[in-house]
Amino acid sequence: MRRVISMKAWVDKDGCIACELCTNICPEVFRMGDDDLAEAYVDTVPEEAEDAAREAADSCPVSVIHIEE
Repeated sequence: MRRVISMKAWVDKDGCIACELCTNICPEVFRMGDDDLAEAYVDTVPEEAEDAAREAADSCPVSVIHIEE
């Protein structure tokens, strides 16, 4: 039986510099919010977007994207 692990992503908006890198790497999870800062707009990262979400977190120049598995 396969164990289902859900991945969650969130952005610490206090440090976001609105560079849009995460939205370019993983638009399935990240978008620019009404405050012009990045946000994760899904409750759970879709399985097919997990690698891209990790890449977005690793690529964030101010390290404000967090991934929980």
